[in-house]
Amino acid sequence: MEQFNYRLDYLRELESESIFIIREVAAQFENPVILFSGGKDSILVTHLARKAFYPAKIPFPLLHIDTGHNFEETLTYRDEMVSRLGVRLKIASVQELIDTGELTEESGFNATRNYLQTPVLLKAIEDGKYDVALGGARRDEEKARAKERFFSHRDEFGQWDPKNQRPELWNLFNGKKRSGEHFRVFPISNWTELDVWMYLAVEKIPLPSLYFSHTRSVFERDGMLLANHPAILRRENEVPFDEIIRFRTIGDITCTGAVRSPATSLDDIIEEVATSRTTERGGRADDKRAETAMEDRKKQGYF
Repeated sequence: MEQFNYRLDYLRELESESIFIIREVAAQFENPVILFSGGKDSILVTHLARKAFYPAKIPFPLLHIDTGHNFEETLTYRDEMVSRLGVRLKIASVQELIDTGELTEESGFNATRNYLQTPVLLKAIEDGKYDVALGGARRDEEKARAKERFFSHRDEFGQWDPKNQRPELWNLFNGKKRSGEHFRVFPISNWTELDVWMYLAVEKIPLPSLYFSHTRSVFERDGMLLANHPAILRRENEVPFDEIIRFRTIGDITCTGAVRSPATSLDDIIEEVATSRTTERGGRADDKRAETAMEDRKKQGYF
């Protein structure tokens, strides 16, 4: 990390800003929850929340939307982290709503449960009576997320209107809402992917093994490497093969692409990200369904 030490002061500024926002959430809202996917950004938000209230435990529960098609490594990491930190974990299951007939699963080669997360998330927020959900979205990830403020108002249907957002001048945040409405708050909005990796290295935060180079059975589809898994229906010409890969993002198996990479350490990942010309969500099949795929999902209540 020696070559990156010159950014340490900047990382502490980002840390301070994020902790301030998390504490502002605790001050303004009655029943917050942290959205936890098991990915690096939600891990970072959880770590910052731990710092914000240390030596007390994190006063908010974690909410995981379980698609039923998660990587096993993600679930293992989630359970170990929850045990280590002593935090409360709430799980909302996509499979349960499929089983009850409340949701209809997609079929076909491009089927994914990623879109089914939205109604499950909105139901979990309503059932838990959460008035704010903290998430790990960052503005540099995708153009729709670049439109988000720190405090993102959602109406009584959980929907987001990008044209009707509140000003956030001088770090003043307006969390007022009507009954039935809620907020999404994004404490790491101003972080970049490189910032996240550098901070994780400085803080020595444990991460899921999926982020590091490993050999996995994959197949190629539309220029992406997808995990060879029973949840994904392969075409006849999509023949699986073993490849040395890692994942830049962690999501539902059916839409999360891998990248060829020899990176086995955080320093390796930092060097790789610093020189990459591809965005981290460039390997997400769910973002490729339409040019406005992410914004359309966010308007409906997605993360």
